Amino acid sequence: MTDHQKPLGSGFGARTTAGEVLAGIDLSGKHAIVTGGHSGLGLETTKALAGAGARVIIASRDPASAAKATAGIDGVSVEKLDLSDLDSVRSFADRILATGSHIDMLVNNAGIMACPDTRVGPGWEAQFAINHLGHFALTNRLWPAIEGGARVVSVSSAGHHNSPIRWDDIQFERGYDKWLAYGQSKTANVLFAVNIDRLGRGAGIRAFSLHPGKIFTPLQRHLSQTEMIAAGWLDADGSPADPTFKTPEQGAATAVWAATSPQLDGLGGLYCEDCDVAMRAEATDEPFVGVRSYAVNPDDAERLWSLSAKLAQSGLQ
Repeated sequence: MTDHQKPLGSGFGARTTAGEVLAGIDLSGKHAIVTGGHSGLGLETTKALAGAGARVIIASRDPASAAKATAGIDGVSVEKLDLSDLDSVRSFADRILATGSHIDMLVNNAGIMACPDTRVGPGWEAQFAINHLGHFALTNRLWPAIEGGARVVSVSSAGHHNSPIRWDDIQFERGYDKWLAYGQSKTANVLFAVNIDRLGRGAGIRAFSLHPGKIFTPLQRHLSQTEMIAAGWLDADGSPADPTFKTPEQGAATAVWAATSPQLDGLGGLYCEDCDVAMRAEATDEPFVGVRSYAVNPDDAERLWSLSAKLAQSGLQ
């Protein structure tokens, strides 16, 4: 079997913006859903897709804030969605299905990072629940709207290098570590794309996961300035200090590329970074570059899918 997990030579790179990715691409008549599409990378993704002619539905836990943030962007509407509440996920999906619209692009973008130990639903660890389980339930519920040709984009992170799936303690019941929990949730995002693609390709559904890069967005809300200085992200005065950080427009580019690029036609189940398919991490000595093999393991992808289905069913009231 051919291993497609290697760069294509897309012609884009780390500094490419979402607008540059879409140059010459007309998305008129296309429909997209972007979870968390009113803030940070999600907002830039929304702007880019709408700017190319797509109708974009923003799925937001705070519709009023989302409407305010996207006021004046043509082709954008807002619907309430709380990914920590599977009843909210079901309600959102059912409203979309009731419109009869086909969804061409589902960008599972919303998420949280390195939060304090928080439990949602029936006691699930919040990062795994919101970053993975909510999107798992959403995508499955929307399946009738994405059959017949769609791309599902799962926004992961190089943070997946921090942890594989902790099969013996997924919910961190034996001690919580915020970075391991984040890493596990981001590995789940990659495995999710692998299995969506396996299950959906016969129905025209292809899926990709990605690392957007390091970007200052509200995602860092749970990190103190001291932590970010210690990580080298900020200098002692609190100013940006890491030249590898991207702008939000650059950070959104890989998600937009994965959702729209004709260079990916016929492909799927791949992890991307810097607007190209990523290499396997084992092929480089650079830290946090490429995708760990455990994150694209098809057997683990199926195992996680089965577990997630059971959890999602138990989480519905």
